[in-house]
Amino acid sequence: MMDDKSFCGTIGTTVADSSPAWDAPPRPPKGAPNILVVLFDDVGFSDFGCYGSSIATPTIDALAAEGLRYTGFHTTAMCSTTRAALLTGRNHHSVGVGCLANFDSGYPGYRGKIAREAGTLAEMLRAHGYRNYMLGKWHVTPLTESGATGPFDGWPLGRGFDRYYGFMDAETDQYAPELVRDNTPVDPPGTHATGYHLTSDLIDQAIRYIADHTADAPQTPWLTWVALGACHAPHQAPGELIAKYDELFAHGWDEERDRRIGKQKATGIVPPDTLLPPRNDHVQAWSEHGEDERRLFTRLQAAYAAMLEHADQHIGRLVSFLDTAGIRDDTLILVLSDNGASQEGGPRGFVNAMGPFNFKPESMEEKIRRIDDIGGPDTHSNFPWGWATVSNTPLRRYKQNTHGGGIRDPLVVSWRNGLAARGELRHQFCHASDLTPTLLDILGVEAPSTINGVAQMPIGGCSFAASLKNSAAPPRAKPQYFEMFGHRGLWHQGWKAVAWHPPGSDFAKDKWELFHLDRDFSEMNDLAAKEPEKLTQLIDLWWTEARANKVLPLDDRFAQRFAENATRFHGARKRFVFHRGVGHVPTDVAPDVRSRDYTMEADVRIDVDGARGVLIAHGDATSGYSLYVKDGRLVHDVNIGGLHQIVVSDRPVPTGNHALGVRVRRSKGVGTYTLLIDGKPAGSVDCAFGFTNFISWSGLDIGRDRSSPVSHYEAPFAFTGLLRKVTVTMDDQARLDGDGIGHAEMARQ
Repeated sequence: MMDDKSFCGTIGTTVADSSPAWDAPPRPPKGAPNILVVLFDDVGFSDFGCYGSSIATPTIDALAAEGLRYTGFHTTAMCSTTRAALLTGRNHHSVGVGCLANFDSGYPGYRGKIAREAGTLAEMLRAHGYRNYMLGKWHVTPLTESGATGPFDGWPLGRGFDRYYGFMDAETDQYAPELVRDNTPVDPPGTHATGYHLTSDLIDQAIRYIADHTADAPQTPWLTWVALGACHAPHQAPGELIAKYDELFAHGWDEERDRRIGKQKATGIVPPDTLLPPRNDHVQAWSEHGEDERRLFTRLQAAYAAMLEHADQHIGRLVSFLDTAGIRDDTLILVLSDNGASQEGGPRGFVNAMGPFNFKPESMEEKIRRIDDIGGPDTHSNFPWGWATVSNTPLRRYKQNTHGGGIRDPLVVSWRNGLAARGELRHQFCHASDLTPTLLDILGVEAPSTINGVAQMPIGGCSFAASLKNSAAPPRAKPQYFEMFGHRGLWHQGWKAVAWHPPGSDFAKDKWELFHLDRDFSEMNDLAAKEPEKLTQLIDLWWTEARANKVLPLDDRFAQRFAENATRFHGARKRFVFHRGVGHVPTDVAPDVRSRDYTMEADVRIDVDGARGVLIAHGDATSGYSLYVKDGRLVHDVNIGGLHQIVVSDRPVPTGNHALGVRVRRSKGVGTYTLLIDGKPAGSVDCAFGFTNFISWSGLDIGRDRSSPVSHYEAPFAFTGLLRKVTVTMDDQARLDGDGIGHAEMARQ
């Protein structure tokens, strides 16, 4: 008999002369709290009510009133990168997520995936008896690995979480999200018509996870990480909430900024002498816009505000459940944002950004015509720069940038049994990479040296646990660098050096600014000329940190990186076969038909009574394509921003076994879409637009079109005949507009 050296009992001939033994399960530290992290997306420094906003966030405000607000919390300027830092306690480049999860640049700091040498908080807590639950946005797995075959080692369950329900991409439609449960794509449990919204769904699932946990293991602490889609575009929220904000924001962005900084000074969020910077570049005064523009811009801001209030309402449900379950007092709650407000809405905002991303401009007339659609299921709205500037009050620039507007964010901390503070402020500098070491410090445990047999890199962040209980706790001693798309910055001992980098320009010619941040909250007094030695010291320190954290080589080719990633992933592959039963296919895994000639052909059988329904569809109501059978004929629809170019077959589809398809040929900006029945032309249409850049963030379906329909039918419009397979064949040609694809992809991050 083989000896089991790990067995601590004794094994005799029978039970009578043997003694059993059981492995002791991991024991949590004494007094270990439950941990609830609520992570917002693209919410600016001033957007919570308790940070100066007029947006209703009573739940978050109440948490702040019984806990702490940090005014010096900093992030990394983008979503994937901040998440990597929060989850690992290390700088984002050092763990391989120097930029977005959407691409791998081929350099150690830019893999788009958290390195195995950088364990996540969930992996660390698991060793101390915690159960770990993840909900919402992940976006730290390469999207080319988000399909049905994975690999799953970078998915939440592969990185220490026990259960997962959410979406993998940068964004998703709030009414028709691309959902995953654990490792499997699933349909949302409702639609806009039935009252579904992703935020409420995520909170429902969070409550379920915690309720299940409380029923099964009430003595075991848990980590629940809720990463909302709010308030990333598309800004979608109930119409009644949107309507209430029209009047509230009718005074415009200039007055709103003044009101917010006034509240911030009155409540101590910013020092009394803080200056309000001029409007960001290319943002006009509110009074310079015409009546229609002001009405549109107000409605776009109303949709954003409603989305935030809606999220706050549902967070309130979750907190209320903790009270009902009797576990609220022992739960450490953190509410924060991943970066500053988005600049992707441009100077005029969007009702449906998918049109402009595909060279179909949105005129002001069209926007006004659709103003009442804003926030609904067939829109992809985003607010203009003026309102993004308001969100970041009193800070300069936006998400993507390393000035304050991109990297300084709200952080609310509440823990009834663990913190005596009630409604206090903390002004110490802290960084996203400091969160994990802070939580480990609270628990009194060390980061492990190995996880699953992999030696771990050192923790890079610094605990700010002391400041939770002591407002006079010493400031962070370690410097903190910043870099995103070539924009650079470094904080050290209350000073900050920062450079805004014009894309494509010489890095050596970037203009560095110098601010004494402890005395200049809004980065208004550039001391570069007065303190050249200090500036040189900080720039040199930036290069030291950059080399130590895998920041190099500097790369501002954000557009080209997207196009290169798509080309590298698919390689020479030109043929895709989707057999009956294939599930939902994410956009980054689906055939990339942008700027290509291609043919799609479905192998079907249609019975004597005819058939109807979708054969293949990619996208959603805002943009996409669909090949389907309706009223006995074959139909193809190219939907660009809600403008449909439809071709219907010139003859009915006969019964029996057939090949039904569409052939696409492009020449000089025009696409010719030819329907095929058994390989023979059955009608065509010329289209002067269509997927030169972008299809949609929503993926591909076979035999149906999920809950947001590409064309004029009621989803899912499943095919009623026998669909054996769909084959997509790309012609052997170079992509026509790689830069355009990259710019369009960047706009959705």
